[in-house]
Amino acid sequence: MIGLDAPRQAEAGPAQATGLSNETRFADAFRASETPMIMTDPGRPDNPIVFANPAFCRVTGYEAHEVIGRNCRFLQGPDTDPAAIARVREAVAHGEPIQVDLLNYRKDGRPFWNAMSLTPVRDERGTVSSYFALLSDVTGTRQAERALMREKEFLAQDVEARNRALQSALDQQTALLHEVDHRVKNNLQVISSLVLLKARRAQDAACRVVLRSMADRIGALATVHRLLYTLDDVSRFDLRDFADDFAIELGAGIDPERISLTVEVEALAVPASMAAPLALLMHELAVNAVRHAFPGDRRGRIAITARREGDRLVLEVWDDGIGLPDAPANPEAFGRDLVGMLVRQLRGSLVVEDLAPGTRAHVVLPLGSGSSGSGSSGSGPGSGPGR
Repeated sequence: MIGLDAPRQAEAGPAQATGLSNETRFADAFRASETPMIMTDPGRPDNPIVFANPAFCRVTGYEAHEVIGRNCRFLQGPDTDPAAIARVREAVAHGEPIQVDLLNYRKDGRPFWNAMSLTPVRDERGTVSSYFALLSDVTGTRQAERALMREKEFLAQDVEARNRALQSALDQQTALLHEVDHRVKNNLQVISSLVLLKARRAQDAACRVVLRSMADRIGALATVHRLLYTLDDVSRFDLRDFADDFAIELGAGIDPERISLTVEVEALAVPASMAAPLALLMHELAVNAVRHAFPGDRRGRIAITARREGDRLVLEVWDDGIGLPDAPANPEAFGRDLVGMLVRQLRGSLVVEDLAPGTRAHVVLPLGSGSSGSGSSGSGPGSGPGR
């Protein structure tokens, strides 16, 4: 062992003088090092410490004579991790190096974190003759890590509390909006019933037609609010759900043997702000086809389609009926003006084509609340009810 067997060094012959001088210089370097160092002898009972430099004594508070001959477990205390100790024992038992952080205790009882690097030293036969340990007081680093961890936990708890508060506020707002939609739906249904009641008692046939048309439009709006009431996300409106409900109501009023109705609408979640005008627009175009495309006993087909193309919604209502009339549009027709107004409100464009036979209304609408620019209505003859 370097620098610990002075009597043998003194008795050594001249041939070994140079080697002894080198060993002495190594021993002096270890003693002068600011890095705490110890060496143990596994050949002696309990693997005791046989060398400890002054830096080790300064860190632990022990004098050299108090530690020589003792196993280094005396540095352990009540909060030393047993699992870390077990790792050290396993490494020693297998003659393997190990690096581990241990909570050790100074002579005065104060704890400190020791980043220890333990290395087996083997002789020329490969047998472990000693263990050499370098120690480093990393208490400050550990305290900084714990402080950082506490700060992260505090921030995480704060973020979680804020998220809970925001979720609670969102839930309350959603519940309020659902209640508003529910009340609006009920009020619209009452209004629709009143309009229908008035239509039944009206003596003028034209007045009855107008009142029934208004009741149908109010019913379409009631359907929109009913669907919004059932959604978790009140900011979005599923167009396909509305189209399915509307197709059932529309189909109930036509003879399936005479008029075939197909609806192919993609699952599109559009902004809730588009719900009412978009539903009314689909209602007007489809009802217009039912009422005017197949006079008398004429048979035919009606198709309603809606799909997304990039950042646009394409809505089409097609029929193979009589097509657009040659006569000028009825100036009193409210549906035509309503369709044009709805298309402008949605910043879209409308083109009505005479397919000879049949008619196709082609509507293009920008999607998203951030859409800007004004679309043209493109309304031609017969672009609304009363063609």
